[in-house]
Amino acid sequence: MGKQVTVLVEVRARFDEENNINWCKILEAAGCHVLYGVPKWKTHSKITLVVRREAQRLKQYIHIGTGNYNGITAKQYTDMGILTCDRQLGEDASAFFNIITGYNYTFPMKNIFISPYATKDEFIAKLNIEKDNAGMGLKASFRAKVNSLSDPEMIDAIYDAAANGVNIKLLVRGICCLRTKFYDNLEVRSIVGRFLEHSRMYLFENAGMPEVFISSADLMTRNLDRRIELTAPVKDISIAQKISSLFDRMWVDNTHTWQLMDNDSYHRVEESFPSVNIQEELIEETRRKNIARQATQSV
Repeated sequence: MGKQVTVLVEVRARFDEENNINWCKILEAAGCHVLYGVPKWKTHSKITLVVRREAQRLKQYIHIGTGNYNGITAKQYTDMGILTCDRQLGEDASAFFNIITGYNYTFPMKNIFISPYATKDEFIAKLNIEKDNAGMGLKASFRAKVNSLSDPEMIDAIYDAAANGVNIKLLVRGICCLRTKFYDNLEVRSIVGRFLEHSRMYLFENAGMPEVFISSADLMTRNLDRRIELTAPVKDISIAQKISSLFDRMWVDNTHTWQLMDNDSYHRVEESFPSVNIQEELIEETRRKNIARQATQSV
């Protein structure tokens, strides 16, 4: 009682259209206001905003993720998300929901990037900053983990950054239209393991003050120019460092990793000692944490 709920369910979901329609009916029967997507563009973003009154004031809880709110894919895909009460992210989330519920893009979002309006321009601008920093002898690098990389403008921006001294490491699970042949400081790897690598993360060195983002968007033209996507900064320093460390651990996986070579073919990274299987390591770490938590609760 006393709750107002608005839900956008993207009906155009590969192989899941009927299930989504059924969920829409259930939500509407429960009294929710259901939106069946945004005209013209597919909505691919993953965000939840909860606003509730606490101690005579309104407080916002925001969850932004890289994967769908789907119980089946959650067991098969690797994804990540952040849960925060950050005020500016809350204002941006509110602006986003105003946009998808019928308003035009008249609500500037200060921290969150939204496709198709701003994401590509923001990424290219940040790559240019890395290029400028490299030219001044400052720390300059770009690391990204995506499902696919095929957008021509983003590829050109990455080439330009690499040609000007920016160290670039890319984990691209699937399609990659970029070539590494002419750049010693540009590497591409792909992890093909037990789970489908689905999370998207973007890390900019920013002259020693790293900026970390998670996103629903891949570096594909359809994601950057023809879909509603969200890219959010990870403001908490400890979480940002954890994501950065996670990328580095993924990069040195030597059991399920393939590397893009100069001849445009992929060669499997040779397993060495000690062997590194990042997916199994994360499973084991989670298992140990759960055991420790249960032991604490039983005391």
